[in-house]
Amino acid sequence: MANILDTIVAQKRIEITALPPGPVSARQLRDAIQQRGSGLRDFFGALDKPRRGDVGLIAEIKKASPSLGVICPDFDPVRIARQYEAAGASCLSVLTDVSFFQGSLEYLRAVRAAVELPLLRKDFIIDERQILEAIEWGADAILLIVAILSDDQLSHFHALADAAGLTSLVEVHDEAELDRALRGGARLIGVNNRDLKTFRVDLGTTERLAARMALADDGRTRLLVAESGIHSRADVDRVRLAGARAILVGESLMKTGDIAAKTAELLAG
Repeated sequence: MANILDTIVAQKRIEITALPPGPVSARQLRDAIQQRGSGLRDFFGALDKPRRGDVGLIAEIKKASPSLGVICPDFDPVRIARQYEAAGASCLSVLTDVSFFQGSLEYLRAVRAAVELPLLRKDFIIDERQILEAIEWGADAILLIVAILSDDQLSHFHALADAAGLTSLVEVHDEAELDRALRGGARLIGVNNRDLKTFRVDLGTTERLAARMALADDGRTRLLVAESGIHSRADVDRVRLAGARAILVGESLMKTGDIAAKTAELLAG
């Protein structure tokens, strides 16, 4: 039985046929960064040294999701981005998937012009041309989801982004995916606490994988981001004590009527 990721990837395969033909080189990526008129903002560094509190916050700009439908009916990405920045977020995640999350690359460009924070293009990357596209529309970081990539794709996309100075947030869901991420050279690892087959959320996933990552320490500087299921300061403390140094939060921030107050609660370390 197909899960939501399978369905999304099938749609992505259709969408990428509209992109200019590849392949894409690191030099092309670097040229695209120069051509857009603004350099890369340090996504990893911003999380490593949070603007407020004791964890780095990647605050997500997300209108809808496949499981919940529309999360934020009164959706204005620029207004939301400015509120996040004022409230102390370290970085922003901007959904650009149209079909399942009602996102847009236009949101990414508009947000970049409105704030100074580093930006993640939150999408489902299965082709190197999407990395070039991310840069052209204003991203400083991309999401690489281990579950939808082969080992060769993961290593290639990560190396390509790294050569251009672009940060890769490598997302994992279980121990096997974490091991693959580590072999692929990942430095910024996101642990998604949501089981994409059942949609059940368990913060214990971060606890398990953080412990496994600590055992795999090889001297490289890595940073773990806890994703999904973070709704309160108690949740933040739980994943922080497990070893997460940053959190990615979308739903609980987007559904609140007061972004500033909710952000302050999550960052009140």
